[in-house]
Amino acid sequence: MKKFGGFPARMQFTPLPNLFFSTLLPQIDDIAELKTTLHVFRLLYAKKGYPRLVAYGELLSDKSLMSSLGGGERSAGEMLGRALEMASQRGTILRLALNIDGSPEDVYFLNSQADRRTVAKIKNGELAPAGLKAGRQAQPERDTGLPLDIFTLYEENVGMLTPMIVDELLEAEKVYREGWIGEAIKEATKHGVHKWSYISAILERWAKEGKKDGTYRGDSKTSPDKFSEQEYGHIFKR
Repeated sequence: MKKFGGFPARMQFTPLPNLFFSTLLPQIDDIAELKTTLHVFRLLYAKKGYPRLVAYGELLSDKSLMSSLGGGERSAGEMLGRALEMASQRGTILRLALNIDGSPEDVYFLNSQADRRTVAKIKNGELAPAGLKAGRQAQPERDTGLPLDIFTLYEENVGMLTPMIVDELLEAEKVYREGWIGEAIKEATKHGVHKWSYISAILERWAKEGKKDGTYRGDSKTSPDKFSEQEYGHIFKR
């Protein structure tokens, strides 16, 4: 276990209703549901304007949440879907299917009296939420100096995130040097290719042969030899 270094002198806070601790928390026995519920509260609190809601794509592109849900028998994307379903059935959040930027997407509201009225207005056509962007999350507080996260880089340069792509990105981040994924995305975009398979092949080639800047993946947990047996193994043949 990596020891937490402690909280800084100045930081942001996310308020939680007292009812969450007295009524909901004792009922929640699934860790994925608990993590997802807390992230929904954080994202909702960071929202501006009306109505306040969280789109499925925002949760899917939340690096902190998805990293915490992965690693088990189910993929992080599957765990997220299951957790949202449990939280919806429990009554913590309200789910509503909307058409965002021409694409269908589930959005989530807090199950409060005010938000129940808001959902009813949307269903009745009295309210049409504007300015929603699928797959974009309100930026949480983060350490300074960090590069743009890989999920944002992927969406802006390649395409929409899917649960499978999220899992691929999380796995690749464990294997390759810090910064390589972003560089591989930019390399693929430079050649006019917008596919994860091509980006993955670039990363595998760098792991096998090294990058042009002379860096190698000698500390990789995964042996480069395994790449020659995969779908893009021909890239590594000399």
